[in-house]
Amino acid sequence: MDRCVVLVDAGYLLGAAASLLAGEPVRSRISVDHATLIHGLRERAEADTERPLLRIYWFDGAPDRVPQPEHRRLRVMPRVTVRLGALTRSDGRLAQKGVDAAMHAELTELARNRACSDIVLVTGDGDLLPGLMSAKEHGVAVHLWAVQAADGDYNQSEDLVAEADERRVLDRAWITQAVRAKEPSAPCAPAPGTRPEIAAILAAPLPETTSAAAAGAVPGDRPASRNGGGRSAAVAERATDATEAAASRPADSTAEAGAGTAGRGVPTPKDLAGLGRGPAGTADRQPVPSATLRWSSDKGWIERGTGLGEPPETACLPMLAQLTTAEQRWADREEDITAVSGDPFEVGQVFARRWIERLSDPQHRQQLSHEYPRIPHRIDGELLRYAARFGLLAHKDDQIDEHDRYAIRAGFWREIAPAGE
Repeated sequence: MDRCVVLVDAGYLLGAAASLLAGEPVRSRISVDHATLIHGLRERAEADTERPLLRIYWFDGAPDRVPQPEHRRLRVMPRVTVRLGALTRSDGRLAQKGVDAAMHAELTELARNRACSDIVLVTGDGDLLPGLMSAKEHGVAVHLWAVQAADGDYNQSEDLVAEADERRVLDRAWITQAVRAKEPSAPCAPAPGTRPEIAAILAAPLPETTSAAAAGAVPGDRPASRNGGGRSAAVAERATDATEAAASRPADSTAEAGAGTAGRGVPTPKDLAGLGRGPAGTADRQPVPSATLRWSSDKGWIERGTGLGEPPETACLPMLAQLTTAEQRWADREEDITAVSGDPFEVGQVFARRWIERLSDPQHRQQLSHEYPRIPHRIDGELLRYAARFGLLAHKDDQIDEHDRYAIRAGFWREIAPAGE
């Protein structure tokens, strides 16, 4: 049929672009406007082949083949199909597994079924040579595109170049329409002018900790500070790390999502007491009686009265799982797969929008708004577990990146308490 198909090896395309623009083939060094990139590929393919586009196949690797945010954005674009291989770590480097085999299978199947007259290959891997030769034998014209090499030399297999029917180079001017090199020292938190909501969370005042430090002080000790000057600060910091880990782990069931802190990796008062004991088992420092675990979205410490329970005004707030029916859960999953791109800010907005729409008592939204910028621990944990579905863990020991956590919560607050309310 008189149509063209584009097969893109994303590892080659973006790796070569990173080498050209940032000096090394590391995709984290570049930012990509995927919508512009796909539009550019389509226009270039239709112009070079003089055929209308049938489809763009985007081949990439992902941990456990779980779609990452960029893959979610791509697969909902018109005429784009995403095929994922595995992404594994070998000798300290990430390597794709199964991507070449998937491209070879798609290439030969398209040619055998005469689904198109022209195929554009954006790759440099010589392993695709047998598939390219097979496609030619079935009467398909094969166009091979290369990304301009940083050193001016070839970054493709010579055999692949020799066998292709047509060859083109995507030069720097074309690449920079959709790809930019990142600044070498980007801050962890976004610039205040970019997203005011995140800046507001970062600028949240630190509650006073003087009373808590005084309550647990031992004669001769230095007062505990926010920077960890004493044992109490160290205990609290370790407890906080455990809380962050527990909040970011996916829940196995709705019942577990609504459960308390017991049995979920969050230190209990007994655990906290044990952290203050010396090697011989005798208490050399007493834990701070009034110090409590901070909420995941806090900066600094807060007082929640006695014990580890939440105050009544936030303990009564329902979690999204409690408000969601089985039918809504199915519809939510469909929307997550087909419509939600996985951008952290958008993920927070979607979660909050569903929570607001399903509330039976409108006062709950107002009660939560009064807590800004702190999200109650139960709801915050559920929010982060929801965000983890979109591949936001980023290979950091199953922890969501700090920048992404701020963006997720900022999106949440944009829906809960929009500016001007």
